[in-house]
Amino acid sequence: MCSCMVRAMSALIPTRAGAVRTRLLALPEARWAIAATAAFLLALPLQLLGSSAWLWGPLYAAAYVAGGWEPALEGLRALREKTLDVDLLMIVAALGAAAIGQVMDGALLIVIFATSGAVEALATARTEDSVRGLLDLAPPTATRLRPESSTEETVAAAELAIGDIVVVRPGERVGADGRVLDGASEIDQATITGEPLPVPKAAGDEVFAGTLNGTGALRVRVERDPSDSVIARVVALVEEASRTKAPTQLFVERIEHRYALGMVAATVLVFAVPLAFGAQLTDALLRAMTFMIVASPCAVVLATMPPLLSAIANAGRHGVLIKSAAVMERLGQADTIAYDKTGTLTEGTPHLIKVIPEPAFSENELLALAASAEHRSEHPIARAIVAAARDLACEEAYDFRAEPGRGVTATVGGREVTVGSPEHFGEQVPGASHVPGAPDTPDGAAVPDGAAAPDSGGTVPDSDSSVPDSDGTAVVVRVDGVRAGWLLLADRLRSGAPTAVAEMNRLTTAPPALLTGDNRRAAHVVAEQTGIPSDGVRAGLLPHEKSAAVGRLNGNVLFIGDGVNDAPALAAAHTGIAMGRRGSDLALETADAVLVHDDLTAVPKAVALSRRARRLVVQNLCIAGVFITGLVIWDLAGHLPLPLGVAGHEGSTILVGLNGLRLLRERAWLNS
Repeated sequence: MCSCMVRAMSALIPTRAGAVRTRLLALPEARWAIAATAAFLLALPLQLLGSSAWLWGPLYAAAYVAGGWEPALEGLRALREKTLDVDLLMIVAALGAAAIGQVMDGALLIVIFATSGAVEALATARTEDSVRGLLDLAPPTATRLRPESSTEETVAAAELAIGDIVVVRPGERVGADGRVLDGASEIDQATITGEPLPVPKAAGDEVFAGTLNGTGALRVRVERDPSDSVIARVVALVEEASRTKAPTQLFVERIEHRYALGMVAATVLVFAVPLAFGAQLTDALLRAMTFMIVASPCAVVLATMPPLLSAIANAGRHGVLIKSAAVMERLGQADTIAYDKTGTLTEGTPHLIKVIPEPAFSENELLALAASAEHRSEHPIARAIVAAARDLACEEAYDFRAEPGRGVTATVGGREVTVGSPEHFGEQVPGASHVPGAPDTPDGAAVPDGAAAPDSGGTVPDSDSSVPDSDGTAVVVRVDGVRAGWLLLADRLRSGAPTAVAEMNRLTTAPPALLTGDNRRAAHVVAEQTGIPSDGVRAGLLPHEKSAAVGRLNGNVLFIGDGVNDAPALAAAHTGIAMGRRGSDLALETADAVLVHDDLTAVPKAVALSRRARRLVVQNLCIAGVFITGLVIWDLAGHLPLPLGVAGHEGSTILVGLNGLRLLRERAWLNS
């Protein structure tokens, strides 16, 4: 059992282990749980090896004190307020076990409760820190124009008011939600909409606080109070969604309170009634103590935790970090699944998929010229073009110039090469095809039909790239003012995404949904490739709209996303899973689980494993219930010897523990 808990705790530590370890040790609940576990692990082998009680006894006592003082104090405070919880009952049962010589049994119970409390405290603290850290995306200051003199002044972003005019220079973050008055640039707003590429912005376009400006300068009129910005609403939605999960916890607490009251009342009766009818004090006390031991919740606790913690450890070994036993249980309840698009079903970065040269140029020549011109640019499209031409002989470029939203121009081999937006040059992309009902959007021209893959010896990805011809971004290459050809780029589908969607469809009862901030055309293409029905696609969603869309889905919704813009939806969903490699800090903290390797095929296995764990929990509760009921009836109706009662209690505890540990095996994951 202890090995299971240690492995489960290890599975809960994300990749940034140093920071998490520091955060873990900063929590008093975690420090006491670690101390209790260490003392227990030192005492257990000494006891099993037959060492003197003077050696292992103080260690068990230390485990009792370290893991039990806080729940005991909380239980006494609750008692002072005329309520009784299971924490206090657990302490009483542990002390009762120690009083009749079953010190190890009580210490194990203490360690289990202390460890569960530490995990819950860690998850809560890290989520709160991350939500507060989201506000750091918005810059602390902004450059405001004085209305009377049009001179600039630096003010706190929180002091901006509706109607203020702010200047956003290249490389700065936008200070408030507003609309562009003049200027042209490209804004990286992936944190808000999840779009993989910077979006051109000009007069009349909306911009959001916390998004990153590109190479142009903008003047923006503030249209929302900073406290009502999209980023601020993301924080509020995460906190609100987290609070909506409290009623389930309240229901559990009510059940615990009633059970605790029943246990105390029954123990008092078992002691007082025989005593009133003339029984010896020692016999009555022994019967009552036996009743407390056999009716204690140890077996019930172990009936629940080993399957769930074993499943957590097994999933962790396969790259799925489940944050708590409660999450592992909820994961299997999912009957509806919703996916984000960019960075979740797709890789989230553009890739060159086709080169279409004019007759005067070869594919390699066109790509080499474009890569040479784009070499100094930091734009994602430029990086994709340069990466695709890494095996070609590219010449050095001179007189490099970049125009935001339009493209770049440079002199390559004595020729002027321009790589840019077709709209800027008035180019009409030939043979463009469209998704029915999905209008074109300014994020890029439609990809020409009938373009063949280049024969460049592997320098360009194969045209069978999981992205059909109807989606993507087209850029035109011009040499000395004459069109030389087209380069087609697209965000490729993740390997295994269609398989993962198909497997999840077999595990859920409702059709899947695709919720994205990207445009409709791109969303419908990805939906078609992954098997998501077109009526389940919701595109162009802002964070609060994505959260609302999750709320409108029927059943227990499992949502998978990766960005800051997905955090409200992750929190609003019954269960949220974040992509570990691309995921933002807030998404990782808000989500209930994390895919470390971004492997979507692990999701259906984790869901199936959760359902197996829930079945084992039911089995274990039945076993524990049968043992407890039988031993209690024996103790009340007859005379249950204390050693036999302890043996029955320990036997049921060991049985349910071993049954739950079956999920640690590799076969449990492979058969999920």
